[in-house]
Amino acid sequence: MSSDTGTKKMGLVGLTVLVAVNMMGSGIIMLPASLAQVGAISMLSWVVTALGSMCIAYTFAKCGAFCKRSGGMSAYSEEAHGKSSFFISSYTYYISLVISCVAIAVSALGYIKPFMPWLGTPIHTFFGVVAILIFTVVANFGGAKITGQIATVTVWGIILPVAGLSILGWWWFDPQTFMNAWNPQHAGTMHSVSAGIALTLWAFLGIESAGAASDTVENPERNVPLAVLFGTGFAAVFYIASTGVIQGIIPNAELSASTAPFGLVFSYMFNPTVGNIVTIAAVIACIGSLLGWQFTNAQVSKAAADEGLFPKIFAKTNKAGVPINGMLIMLAIEILLAVMTISPNLVNQFNALVNLAVFVNMIPYVLSMTGLEVLLRKNMVSKKQYRLGATLGTLAVLYSIYGVYACGEAAVFSGTIVTLLGYIFYGFIAARDTKPEVKAN
Repeated sequence: MSSDTGTKKMGLVGLTVLVAVNMMGSGIIMLPASLAQVGAISMLSWVVTALGSMCIAYTFAKCGAFCKRSGGMSAYSEEAHGKSSFFISSYTYYISLVISCVAIAVSALGYIKPFMPWLGTPIHTFFGVVAILIFTVVANFGGAKITGQIATVTVWGIILPVAGLSILGWWWFDPQTFMNAWNPQHAGTMHSVSAGIALTLWAFLGIESAGAASDTVENPERNVPLAVLFGTGFAAVFYIASTGVIQGIIPNAELSASTAPFGLVFSYMFNPTVGNIVTIAAVIACIGSLLGWQFTNAQVSKAAADEGLFPKIFAKTNKAGVPINGMLIMLAIEILLAVMTISPNLVNQFNALVNLAVFVNMIPYVLSMTGLEVLLRKNMVSKKQYRLGATLGTLAVLYSIYGVYACGEAAVFSGTIVTLLGYIFYGFIAARDTKPEVKAN
């Protein structure tokens, strides 16, 4: 490997593995139970989502390669839609990460529940989720280095069981158990596929960060798009294989009621001790993932505050460079959301949070990906490159809109209200930045 600075840069294989590992975090661990409510027919949802996510990954990789400004999705969005979309993209992305953090905390609690059955009551569930949120926020006060080191190690607590199940689980797979779980709701194929889309799309959220490492990659114009496509495809294979094999091992009724499906399937395959080890590893992975997302979201709000788009309080940092005030505000919003979504059933609470997170996240996705055509024109690419980028970008946007439809009425209604509230905040920002017109005498 070579580089202009003399330091080694990452090649295609290394970046592909990095993209896949970053994507295969805690998002998967509750999905087998959620998808069991749809049935094994949700395998079709995975296929649709994998194809759509590869289009999204390619689009973001291209946007990252051609946009020379900082700001990520918000900057891509501003290319096509102007300054207000920079704010709305930042605002909705921030809100979607807040929702996602609560959903991950619910996942972690679900895996803790087998060891503490009393967490099954709504009030105990709420306090458990709040305790996890507080712990992961406070643990971030030490700075980015500690957070990064913890998250890098703990993520393997779920990646290894998912990969292991995808490969070894077929020895225990029963085709009849799988077919019995095919369509328990006896719904139409299109309805069932749509019902699973929001859940499967949740597992790929974070795909927008896939091209963020372009400065450390050899030949980024070629390798970054290829790596995000290969990495997304690699993750999709393990997602499809692991959820499919679970549905052929555990009876559907038992799977749909489980709060720790990966721990349960390893208990079926081996014994309860192995299942408990996998469950503990998944809890650790969830905590590590949540630690990383809490820090990421605090940095999102800090960056927006530095741009003058969020209140200045979000930009203040401690000696370790951590925006503690912003983190505490974020924690307060997360606790409020945990109150609003409290449910007697952890899986139902998780599903409600996932649907809302996916809908809100699709707003910056659509805004930013529609900026690709502008970026392609600005960079004077060839007609062939433009047609390919515009085609895949349009498919990515259409799939994202389908993802919005799949989230359901409740999520779209709540998410729309949350988004419209953002425009109130932007009104004050726009007024602050507007210079009075000088009237001629």
